[in-house]
Amino acid sequence: METVNTKFQSETRSDAVDAIGEFYDQAYNLIGSQVAKDAFDITKEPQALVEKYGSGQAGKRFLISRRLVESGVRMVSVTFGSWDHHDNIKGSYERYAPELDKAYAALISDLDERGLLSETLVLLSTEFGRTPKINKTSGRDHWPRVFSSVMAGGGIQGGVKYGASDSLASEVDTDPVSPADLAATLYHAIGIDSKKELMTADLRPIKIVNGGKVLNLF
Repeated sequence: METVNTKFQSETRSDAVDAIGEFYDQAYNLIGSQVAKDAFDITKEPQALVEKYGSGQAGKRFLISRRLVESGVRMVSVTFGSWDHHDNIKGSYERYAPELDKAYAALISDLDERGLLSETLVLLSTEFGRTPKINKTSGRDHWPRVFSSVMAGGGIQGGVKYGASDSLASEVDTDPVSPADLAATLYHAIGIDSKKELMTADLRPIKIVNGGKVLNLF
């Protein structure tokens, strides 16, 4: 690996390449640090709390995410389950949904009890909705027109519902929210001005969010 890196750097010497090397070094040092190892060690948690999150993959991942937040990590991404249910949606939901519900509820209450929820934004979302009608294989297909996201903490008002679908969940009925609206709201909650532009290495401006408005959730 060292030989490859030396050859690569000798032929592509630039500040950008040096920066990438520094980022990799920082990442490896972080992963190998004792603080990181401790954050991922859920055996340090009381058994009662572990059971509150659940013993499945969702429970473990959400519990680790709380430990990471508590240790100072500023961004945590958690994935769980397979939700592309073109077939047998009933069986798939029965497999994944209860586990997700339990772990998510435990995370919110745990963060709140530790005084971390007010300064931690929790976003539960996906990238696509599902068709309002069941298909011939007892599943639901891709449907970008209507789906929901949940935000908690980070100054978001509790119990607030924004927007609604029609009675069949096939079209937006009131207060549509675009992906840009959701992104602008998320950035606002964590203190980032979404209207700012970033500059690439060749001085090309890139918008953080292309339009979008901050939703009235605060």
